[in-house]
Amino acid sequence: MNPSHCGHVYVVDDNPDIRFYLTDLLRQMGYSIEGYDSAQAFLQNSFDIFPAVLVLDVRMPNMSGVELQDKMKTLGRYTPIVFISGESQSEEIIRAMKGQPIEFLWKPFQIQDLIDAIERGLAVDSLNRQSFIQKNEIRRKWVSLSSREREVFPLMLEGHTNKGIAERLDILPDTAKKHRANVLQKMETPHLSDLMALCKGLDLKAMGS
Repeated sequence: MNPSHCGHVYVVDDNPDIRFYLTDLLRQMGYSIEGYDSAQAFLQNSFDIFPAVLVLDVRMPNMSGVELQDKMKTLGRYTPIVFISGESQSEEIIRAMKGQPIEFLWKPFQIQDLIDAIERGLAVDSLNRQSFIQKNEIRRKWVSLSSREREVFPLMLEGHTNKGIAERLDILPDTAKKHRANVLQKMETPHLSDLMALCKGLDLKAMGS
């Protein structure tokens, strides 16, 4: 039952018995824990910690677990969620699953099932964090490019030669060559292959111009 590695777990459940039981148990297992009796308390008092998992009750007064899931997305918080529920209607379950939670567990659930879900969530959050850091780093370098270099950048990724870039942008090949060298230098990629690997799967349009 021992977790392979520990992280942070938020437990949000308006039932004090369940909340205290889970927070105490998970703390004993080595996780750092925060317990909240409502979605509002979680939003007002929790910090975005990595890696973390949110163990979230579906049915709560004022703001449900599913409503909290939606609210977190609007706030840009993507902590993986493990839903727990004693009773839920089909529409609640459908809404919850659309948010792609790690797991949906029915009370009473096996603790090992919860631990397994938490571990999967922590692994997902770690990967998400690495991706977030990488994209921010690429964005930082991208901002340093001149407007012309930003035009050259995607053409390089498409495999155009200096001559091809020059023709497309109506500039001299030597000028294209200089812009190309500047892009590689500012993006801290010695070779075009390094730049292509760095930007693989990246939406350049989303980075702006």
